[in-house]
Amino acid sequence: MDGVVIIPTYNERDNIAALVRRILALPLNLHVIVIDDNSPDGTGHIIEQLATEYEGVYAIHRGSKLGLGSAYIAGFKLGLDLGAERLLTMDADFSHNPAYIPDLINLAAHYHITIGSRYMVGGGVENWGLHRRLLSLGANAIARHLLGLNVSDCTAGFRCYRREVLLTIDLDQIFSNGYSFLIEMIFECQRKGFLIGETPIIFVDREQGASKISGREIFKAINTVLRLATIKVKLNLDPDAIAFPDEADPLV
Repeated sequence: MDGVVIIPTYNERDNIAALVRRILALPLNLHVIVIDDNSPDGTGHIIEQLATEYEGVYAIHRGSKLGLGSAYIAGFKLGLDLGAERLLTMDADFSHNPAYIPDLINLAAHYHITIGSRYMVGGGVENWGLHRRLLSLGANAIARHLLGLNVSDCTAGFRCYRREVLLTIDLDQIFSNGYSFLIEMIFECQRKGFLIGETPIIFVDREQGASKISGREIFKAINTVLRLATIKVKLNLDPDAIAFPDEADPLV
């Protein structure tokens, strides 16, 4: 197995079947775990059909909308149980193009966590209005500044984690659950000295379905950054003291 791709879903019946088939068509040996939070549009039924049709597709059904972070954790735990050495996360709405998955996996030969970045040279976004662009750029700038994060896109959900990262971090102790889970995971990974690499992607806003980002999620993300900044101060963490690629043990 080259890796397992973890996809949380809620009302993604228009996208999920085509996305899973695109992933499985890649020239890699990939498994797919889909975590559905009792979508009222029948997404869960489609996932069950896919799991029957394709070996290596797994469905996790949850009784209610429990949040993005806990969905990722459920997928991580199953992926680790399956023996996966590379565990990838991505959105279900084609904003993350599956064609970038080989780049993330190949880069993981040199880094513990790899990120599909919108904000490094060669990356970008399509079909976003000015308000959403400014909101995303501002959130990244604030998180980088307050937490000392050494990545260009710390709110990106398109990632690949090496197995040892997820075995080292106590996933049940990650406090954040919504989109701010992404920030907290990068904070914890960098704090433990894991090497983080990025590869450019073009993020294309969804064409089918509705966005899951709400004002409540933005408020929770702000609270998460402030909480982690407080932790950073209490631990007397200096960004210069955190192990970065040229200081950490080389990967083999």
